[in-house]
Amino acid sequence: MDSRSRSRSRSRSRGAAGIIVQVALLLCISGGTTGEEVCDSPLVSNLPPASFRSSSQLSGSHAPGFAKLNRRDGAGGWSPLTSDRYQWLEVDLGQRTKIAAVATQGRYGSSDWLTSYLLMFSDTGHNWKQYRQEDSIGSFPGNSNADTVVQYKLQQAAVARFLRLLPLHWNPSGRIGLRLEAYGCPYTSDVLSLGGGGLVYGSSPGPRRSSRDVVSLEFKTARSCGTLLQADGGGGLGLGLELQRGKLLLLTRGPPPSAPRRVASLGSLLDDQQWHRLAVERRGSQLNVTVDEHAERVRMPAAFDGWEAEQLSVGAARGLVSERNFRGCLENLVYNGLDLMESLRNKERRVTVVGNVTFSCAESVSVAVTFPGPQSFLQLPWATSSSPEGVSVGFQFRTWNDAGLLLTFDLPEEGGVVWLYLSEARLRLQIRKGGRALLELSAGSALNDGQWHSVELTSRRGRLTIAVDTEEGGVAHAGLPVSAGSQLFFGGCPAAEDSQECKNPFGVFQGCMRLLRLEDQPVDLIRVQQRLLGNYSHLQIDMCGIIDRCSPSRCEHGGRCSQSWSVFRCNCSASGYSGATCHSSVYEQSCEAYKHNGNTSGHFYIDVDGSGPIGPQLVYCNMTEENTWMVIRHNNTQLTGVRPSAGVDQHSVHFDYSTEEEQLLAVISQSEHCEQELSYRCRKSRLLNTPEGSPFSWWLGGPGSGRVQTYWGGAQPGSRQCACGLQGDCVDPQHYCNCDADRAEWAEDSGLLTHEESLPVRSLVLGDIQRAVSEAAYRVGPLRCYGDKNFWNAAFFDKETSYLHFPTFHGELSADISFLFKTTAPSGVFLENLGIKDFIRIELSSPTRVAFSLDVGDGPLEVRVESAVPLNDDRWHRVRAERNVMETSLRLDGLPVARRGAPADGHLHLQLNSQLFVGGTASRQKGFRGCIRALQLNGVTLDLEERASITPGVRAGCPGHCSSYGSLCRNRGRCAERANGFLCDCGLSAYTGAFCHTEVSASFLPGTTVSYTFKQPHESGRNSSARPSSIYSDTTLRGEDVSLSFRTTQSPALLLYVSSHRGESLALLLNKHEALEVRYKLDGSRGAEVLRSGGRSLADGRLHAVSVRRRADAVTLQIDRRPKEDFNLTADGEFNAIRSLVLGRVHDSEDVDPDLSRLASLGFTGCLSVVRFNSVSPLKAALLHPHTSPVVVTGPLVRSTCGSSASANPHAAQDTRHLSDRPGSVGSGQPLVNAVRTDSALIGGLIAVAIFVLASGLAITARFLCRRKGTYRNQEAEGVKREDSQDLTFTSQRDSQSVSTENPKEYFI
Repeated sequence: MDSRSRSRSRSRSRGAAGIIVQVALLLCISGGTTGEEVCDSPLVSNLPPASFRSSSQLSGSHAPGFAKLNRRDGAGGWSPLTSDRYQWLEVDLGQRTKIAAVATQGRYGSSDWLTSYLLMFSDTGHNWKQYRQEDSIGSFPGNSNADTVVQYKLQQAAVARFLRLLPLHWNPSGRIGLRLEAYGCPYTSDVLSLGGGGLVYGSSPGPRRSSRDVVSLEFKTARSCGTLLQADGGGGLGLGLELQRGKLLLLTRGPPPSAPRRVASLGSLLDDQQWHRLAVERRGSQLNVTVDEHAERVRMPAAFDGWEAEQLSVGAARGLVSERNFRGCLENLVYNGLDLMESLRNKERRVTVVGNVTFSCAESVSVAVTFPGPQSFLQLPWATSSSPEGVSVGFQFRTWNDAGLLLTFDLPEEGGVVWLYLSEARLRLQIRKGGRALLELSAGSALNDGQWHSVELTSRRGRLTIAVDTEEGGVAHAGLPVSAGSQLFFGGCPAAEDSQECKNPFGVFQGCMRLLRLEDQPVDLIRVQQRLLGNYSHLQIDMCGIIDRCSPSRCEHGGRCSQSWSVFRCNCSASGYSGATCHSSVYEQSCEAYKHNGNTSGHFYIDVDGSGPIGPQLVYCNMTEENTWMVIRHNNTQLTGVRPSAGVDQHSVHFDYSTEEEQLLAVISQSEHCEQELSYRCRKSRLLNTPEGSPFSWWLGGPGSGRVQTYWGGAQPGSRQCACGLQGDCVDPQHYCNCDADRAEWAEDSGLLTHEESLPVRSLVLGDIQRAVSEAAYRVGPLRCYGDKNFWNAAFFDKETSYLHFPTFHGELSADISFLFKTTAPSGVFLENLGIKDFIRIELSSPTRVAFSLDVGDGPLEVRVESAVPLNDDRWHRVRAERNVMETSLRLDGLPVARRGAPADGHLHLQLNSQLFVGGTASRQKGFRGCIRALQLNGVTLDLEERASITPGVRAGCPGHCSSYGSLCRNRGRCAERANGFLCDCGLSAYTGAFCHTEVSASFLPGTTVSYTFKQPHESGRNSSARPSSIYSDTTLRGEDVSLSFRTTQSPALLLYVSSHRGESLALLLNKHEALEVRYKLDGSRGAEVLRSGGRSLADGRLHAVSVRRRADAVTLQIDRRPKEDFNLTADGEFNAIRSLVLGRVHDSEDVDPDLSRLASLGFTGCLSVVRFNSVSPLKAALLHPHTSPVVVTGPLVRSTCGSSASANPHAAQDTRHLSDRPGSVGSGQPLVNAVRTDSALIGGLIAVAIFVLASGLAITARFLCRRKGTYRNQEAEGVKREDSQDLTFTSQRDSQSVSTENPKEYFI
């Protein structure tokens, strides 16, 4: 036996390990042979020759009775008359026996041996069942010579009386030759046959000793419907297990008059008259149900809490849904450790018999035939003398295919043919003659459901009828007489060279048939098998080999399974997952990952564990700040007022989040930081009172329903304080919260909760609201998290011999591996995990190739992806490898996916047993040198940094991200390295946003002025807090780069004006002909030089982009994407002592070139966007840094998106700023909070208006004084705190919101 065979003999039911192990123990104690006793005795060697049968024998000395292992009797083994795939050898063990292993050997002293074979088992010698390894592999490996014994231990022992071996392949230089042995032990059990009756067990009166109920049994039936088990208890509650369409349904019955409810569906094709195992275990409200290898864990309805079963009915009760009793056989029926069959034999009173029950298993013999492939057909003769003027054919079939030929025959008249076939899962009849259709009929629907369907084709007295499942009314009639020719063909036709009588334009039938009848006479298929009747090819007679590949479903994450005879498919639509088995998530795992794909702020689905069990969730990703925030809302993020209510001492509120519990906890766990705002505004409403007393209010937070927390936002857990108590600045030093001062004036306690174990806030209880004078308002903000621990978890391998090791990877049926790497090495193994024979390996096999290789027992397989560019470029590259039961795939960056399909009958389970090596191999050869990051196996992140910190030759972390992500920074934005990721510095850009991609635009009116004053060289020494070059610049230039976008209908119009202390100037304007002009005056003693563009009609209300580039006397002008225009100046090429840049109206006419003074005084009406003069962005400075920039704004200036074209990104969102530490504001994308509608709110509003009027008056006075003075002197802002981000939206006062395009606000300075 090879190593693969030995390794496959071990149990591998790990997916539902807990349930399966429990069920195995239950079955071991339920009767029959226990798993503890030795079960390896020879079963064949002592049998008499009469126990052996075969399809044929070459001679008397090659008879099947000589096929005993290591014997030399006769010709040294069995050989059939003809060596083909229709031969078989059968052994009758005398009684049902447990078979644990089989062994084969070739015929002694010959060249005859098998190289592969099939195994079949049966209790009756009919209705054979093929033994399959891993529920997929049908064939067994045979011998390589005539003498060596090859033994195969069955993964699960079979219980049967008859064993049949079918040769598949044999020595090509010899013929079929076989000696065999089977190993096992006796099997004994009580068997009951239920013919409409059953058993009823009543529990003992008195209190129950245990809340655990267990029932186990084995059953077999040919009926697809019937009640198998029913448990009844107090309160009218009950549980039922009922067969419906060959599936076992778990049903619950609530208190009357509620209808039964389906809880689960298990198994399939359970009406195949084979033994099936059933085990049910109830622990409180938890129910574990197992049918064969299909296990499900079900939580029962709340009404069943504390419920006890008082009566158990087996096959005898009227079901909750089904009206039929179970008809079939039972064995090993055990309830709570009590063998009910033994109790029945002993005539115990608690077990009673209802109806027809016998201690045997009477089975009707129904011989089926399987049509497995494209060459399958059955040919039967038609006796025309029996019915010369009619035809009557009947049969039953079952299939998963929606098309295929069922029956065809020629009409006695020349050229006529009848086809009965499936099309679109309907039964159709077509009669053709002379090249045209004489008749077409159809009946039935959805006939590819795997159920048995009966078909009747009858022609009598000129009336033709086809009927499908006549009980359901699928009948069609036609007035056309039909009679049959000499031959009937079922399922298909012989090869064209073998038959001129059969034509099949509809494809072959794959499925099973049984109960064939011709003229109401049954067809003896055993005689067909013996070649005594008709003809056939590639059939499996006396068995139905249908397999339900969708039970249990291999489709993950809610994917819908569909199947044909040979394959299954998964429909992953609307599941959020992709791949052959819906294994891989189509979403990223965090907002951080979306950002690094180049996405901007918006709503996104994230899947925190990738291919793991946690589903995707919709969140808002705010990428406008330095950190990328994930925002998860609940049902009330608004500021909500609370007033006293009669008879109400406490106000309690619960918060429902937009995501599930496990999603919330996973987000918090993998984030670097999470926070949630908690605010309380109060007037005569105390919050916590004192640390020594009982708190008036509290909140619950953390997993589940949360734990009681008695601290407030901004304080530490367990402190029973608010933020002011921690900082020592409460309004009353005797208390630790502002609200605890219990004053009549409005006060506030607010802050951020950052202790992850206490997040999120689940509910809030406010206590001091019962007094008539009490008034309060609360706000619990959305949960906000940034950072992704998994995304940046990295390790650097600096030697080929260095590696990290982790526990064995368990991905038996589905395995996905994803990671990012960067390297300068030409090759290396990323990871490797070995088994006895199985293995997986992912490696960089060349500078341009990544390879994923594995072996699951079918031989090595490799999938490769080639890159057109080198991969050892020290940039991050993403790899995703997946293996499932259908295919193996490999994805590299955005290149096409490479796929290799799995063999149709190949091994399913990947069986590994060594450690997982990352960055190297067990042999320490071909190791990887470079960085590996975000390594995940089946959605679980491996902590590379933790393991690297204790491993020589490997370093935790891996810097240098700008080489990979720097291209995301656009419009002159600079990539700045961070420990985890990067940041786009937009200081030198006229744009803002996460990637310097958001235009900074403003709407101008005739009175609007933006004046930017350049810093003089002699001032720099006096200013130690100078801003970056986006604000200050050199004032003597030999060239400049000017760019802006505009939208206007005004003509003429001044777009931009730059002046100097020496009378030099630069003007950008539209003339009266709507053409662009650039006016340079670089010599104060001469007039301006006018450069006119050839383009016209620029005042058309559309957005136009302009760029001007000067180097000495050479000027290049470009408008939109039009061809560049080149000009040459005659004046000196220096622009000296630049003083100011003005957008909009120019107020100081003495500074303006006389030719432009009138135009400058008109101002500009329209939109200006992304204005840049060399490294200066004056419009951006005015809108985003008005207090720290040398800029003065006069008149109305409205920030808008007027300079933006329609975004192609559906998730794009306007840049906003979080003010979560201030009441009355929320995160990006959230609605405004409701104002507190109280009298005090009205007073507050009046105060705010008064302050606004006063501020406006001061601003007007300041403007008047400034204009009287005639010059502007920049006052450096001293003591002003620098904003955390250089790119924040322009906001006004304390409760302001981000300016939106729908409701813009004007700011007058």
